[in-house]
Amino acid sequence: MPRDARLAAIALALAAAPAMAEQVACHYRYGGEEHVLVVRPVASPYAVPAIAVGSYFRFRAVFQTTPADLASIKVYTYGDHDETPVIIHQASFDYPPPPAGRYGFTGLQFVYEPLRDGELQYWCRMAPDSEVSR
Repeated sequence: MPRDARLAAIALALAAAPAMAEQVACHYRYGGEEHVLVVRPVASPYAVPAIAVGSYFRFRAVFQTTPADLASIKVYTYGDHDETPVIIHQASFDYPPPPAGRYGFTGLQFVYEPLRDGELQYWCRMAPDSEVSR
């Protein structure tokens, strides 16, 4: 088989192989418990819900890979005040994120709820699709 034909065959095989999906795993701690929120890329950030964390917080992570100018990972924390959540923290990270350390690409973050003095800790990392299933 000529060299060009072999290269073309390899390129076709790579294109046909399933791409390894990426997801973001955000580890959050509150009230002595740690949980993991796994988020996958979305086309629109508006439909991504915030999850309840204890009685005082709501936590939301949005992973957007396209379009290229909007590709990012955003993390939002809300204070769950009465019936209307109020945003108390928002962080944006480039996608793809730079190489990560012990606490992922976000580093270990601390968020404080101002009225009830609650503390939420979180950190996020990139995770292959097969690694985290919850």
